[in-house]
Parts: sequence; C-alpha cells; structure tokens
Amino acid sequence: MPLVRKVTYPVFKKNQPDDSFKFKPLPEPTGKYPFHLDLHSVIPNIGTEKMVFHMVGDTGSLYGGNFQRIVAGEMKRQYLEAPALKDKPQFLYHLGDVVYTYGEAANYYPQFFEPYRDYPGPVFAIPGNHDGDINPNAKPYNSLDAFMKVFCDVESRPVPFSVDVNRKSMIQPNVYWTLETPLANIIGLYGNTTKFGTITDQQRDWFIRELKIARSQGQGKALIVCVHHAPYSADSNHGASAYMIEFLENAFIESGVLPDIVFSGHVHNYQRFSRQYANGSMVRYIVAGAGGYDDLHSLVKEGDKNFAADDTLTDQVRLEHFCDDRHGFLKISIEKTDKGVLVTGEYFSIPHEARPGQETTSILTDKFEMSCSG
Repeated sequence: MPLVRKVTYPVFKKNQPDDSFKFKPLPEPTGKYPFHLDLHSVIPNIGTEKMVFHMVGDTGSLYGGNFQRIVAGEMKRQYLEAPALKDKPQFLYHLGDVVYTYGEAANYYPQFFEPYRDYPGPVFAIPGNHDGDINPNAKPYNSLDAFMKVFCDVESRPVPFSVDVNRKSMIQPNVYWTLETPLANIIGLYGNTTKFGTITDQQRDWFIRELKIARSQGQGKALIVCVHHAPYSADSNHGASAYMIEFLENAFIESGVLPDIVFSGHVHNYQRFSRQYANGSMVRYIVAGAGGYDDLHSLVKEGDKNFAADDTLTDQVRLEHFCDDRHGFLKISIEKTDKGVLVTGEYFSIPHEARPGQETTSILTDKFEMSCSG
C-alpha cells in the first residue's frame, strides 16, 4: 500500500456545529486589576540570570491516569537530577484541562492532587474548557468554582478537597492574568468552554493593554502568551481554531505588539509552528497538550476530506516539528545574555510501552531556541 503522508500545515475541521451556547460566565476576580502576580511573591529566591520551568496541558485523565503519573514523575526526576540549582525547574505552568470531563471539586484529588503529590515546585495554571464545564448531574455549582479554590485563592492555604495531599492553594488574581518574572512576562488567557474558544470583550481589552505594557516595560524580557485553545493545529480531532487565530492577530495589530512565543494545549499532542510576519518577526506557536489524557490526537492525513486548509488564515505558517503518538511535556529555560534573553524549549516524550512503577526515562524529542531582545 502507498504511504499516506500527514499534513505539514494547519487544517480546519469542516461542518462544525455552533456551540456558543456552551459559554459560561466568568467568576469574579480574587485580585485587583490588572491581575498581575509577581513570581517573587511565590518563589522569593527565583533567579534573575536564568529561570527554568515546566509547561504542559491536558494532564487530567479519566481512565486510571497511567501517563499522567509518568509525566508528573518525569518532571519530578528532572528537578532531582538537575546538575546545579540554576538548572532545576522551579515551577510548572499548566496550559489548561487540569481535570476531565467536568471541573468539579471531586475530580481534583484523583486527577491533580494525587498525581502531582510529589512535584517539588508550585503549579500555576490557566483554565481549559473542561475545567470550566459543569456536570449537569452533580449538585449545582458555578463554572470554575473548584479551579478558583485551587489556583485563584486570596491566600495560600490547604484546599478542602485535596484529601491527604499537602499542596496549598495558589494565589493567582484571576482566570486570565499575567505572571511577572525577572526574565519574562507570561500573559495567560481563558478561552472558556467552547470547542474553539471564546474571549469576552473585557478580557480582550485587558489583553491588548497587557501586550502594550509588557513590551514597554519588558526591556530584556521575553513576552510569552498562553491560551488553552490552540490557534494552529494539524490534528484530526480539533484542527486549528479560526476564532483564536483572528482574535490573536487582531489583538497584535491593535496593540502594535507581537509576542515572542505562544503556548497552548487543548490538542492532545505536540506541535511546533512558526509564523513569519511582514515586519520580519517570527513568532513560534507551540501546542503541548499531551500531558496525560489517555487519548492522543494524530495529525490529519493528506486527502482527508473532513479537513481543509485556509491560506488566508495560515499564510506564512509552517509546521516545523510534531509528536502525535506519545505523551510528553516541555522544559523551558530563559537565560539572560548580552543580547537580551535566550529562550530554549525542550520537549520530552514518554515511550508508550511505559507503565507506572517501571523504570522510565523520557526522551528529548524536540528542541528550539530563540533570542528575545525585548
């Protein structure tokens, strides 16, 4: 049989139903506008010359969580085996879908607290669509109630439904917020519960303001944007999000600011895209949503009539690398240089014959570098 190739460009799924009715009202912020959190308030001794952290999405698992636990264990191992203190990953930034299928409190112990019991650093997060979804068969609760108790508390304290795990609540000021660090500003967005994302006008205005502030105040800093719904994807489950592409591009035009890199989850695989802009800038778009959910999303095969390309939305976008058959996670290093900061991303994947309790070592599957002058 002839070899069927996979696509090397973003694709859009045809005939998608309108699911705007799934939109859920956002909870009230727990912090003050403009919803900034200084990393020093959580990690006082964070490095000013080099910072290392993990990043992953879609870690929740409904069916036993084998790969969820292996991914968490491998990130812990990288911390313990780092050759020097400056090389230890100091926190995890979660790209959403901490739990499935609904974001109720009962799902947080088996899907988050227990698997990440021994992760040595704090965990920050933006919500995914499943985190905001509501179980219609449960006792009534508001969208993101549990997420707010875990990640957006007014003070760091024990979480009532963490059972026997001693991981205290995080103090993020809102479900969309900015993490200020010595070497990067990380802007986190919330795309709500629809399949391809929905951003409120209020959040849009905030985002444009954050882009301007981050760039004006960020000399020598990287500018990173995180959103759960992947703008660009070549996968066979979701495909790319026209909504998210148009939202981001319009915000970049209105603000006059391009980020250095955009991270997302939602799609259960790893993909690295680059987009070339007319001013000569190149922005990378990384999908890292293979953090533990059992089903992975393979790339679309050439000729699949359920998907289509759209050059008006994806012109100058290239798929540079992907891994669609193994779970995995990112390790990000940001280091000060005499020309600004150097961002290095490493994607580690897990062999699929691995099982919890067995000797498992993640494999370096992709690496990229980029200089950011601020």
